[in-house]
Amino acid sequence: MRVAIAGGTGFVGKTLTEQLLKDGHEVLILTRRIKEAANHEQLFFLQWLPEGEDTIKQLENLDAFINLAGESLNSGRWTEKRKHIILNSRLETTSAVISIIKQLKNKPRVLVNASAIGIYGTSLTETFTEETNLTGSDFLAETVRLWETQALTAEELEIRTVLCRFGLILDKQLGALPKIALPYKLFIGGNVGSGDQWVSWISIEDVVQGILFTIENEGLNGPINMTAPSPVRMKEFGQTLGTILHRPHWIPVPGAALRIILGEMSILVLEGQKVLPNVLLQAGYRFKYSDLYSALKNIYQK
Repeated sequence: MRVAIAGGTGFVGKTLTEQLLKDGHEVLILTRRIKEAANHEQLFFLQWLPEGEDTIKQLENLDAFINLAGESLNSGRWTEKRKHIILNSRLETTSAVISIIKQLKNKPRVLVNASAIGIYGTSLTETFTEETNLTGSDFLAETVRLWETQALTAEELEIRTVLCRFGLILDKQLGALPKIALPYKLFIGGNVGSGDQWVSWISIEDVVQGILFTIENEGLNGPINMTAPSPVRMKEFGQTLGTILHRPHWIPVPGAALRIILGEMSILVLEGQKVLPNVLLQAGYRFKYSDLYSALKNIYQK
């Protein structure tokens, strides 16, 4: 299989690339600046934004195009300037991916575009699945809605389009988990806010295998929730993490204090949504880590 990845040097992209290469596939990483030499005979780095004629030629005959590019949500306080960067980075890169696909004579069979469960908005009581039509009204929900709308223009080119709505991705070194775990390692872990907010999580292993599953299963298209089938409330998440790390869960972090420190970005930790991966489950995907305890134990005790 021949796969192009925009955002291939990021958190998910690196792990996904490693798995694709391990499975014997050819991977082409689209990057603004080629900073490193390929260390594998099946790995190639291509300059893009703007894309040149040579880049287009090298992207012919792809089996799949994966777009993971976008400014990190955790890259700083959500000022108006930062929100503009977060939104535009997603829309501009997705538009560029669509532009490249339009120029290809032999188009990929599928476009897998990153997305987020933030599209559903936040709730303490609702359960969200791919059949949920309502979207939230906050900045993150609106960003994801516009992002998905841009990606779905690929369907006009008769490209099967998959929208991977990621939950909280668990990894020992990257993503949000190291920041969540730090207070526990310092013996000051406890409830964040009320502790009643939902955390819809997924292991990095299941993210990678889930993406590969969507590529291989041609009947899958549209929104797909990339979350484990057992979301938990923040209090249970913290207690489980404390148990795994052999640390107490006792000192709370007041929501009001986080709102002052983080501003609008505090929605990422103080509010959440209960999201279920119905499409993956109905399609027969088997999660490697379906419960939080086993996922965290694998991360911290291997």
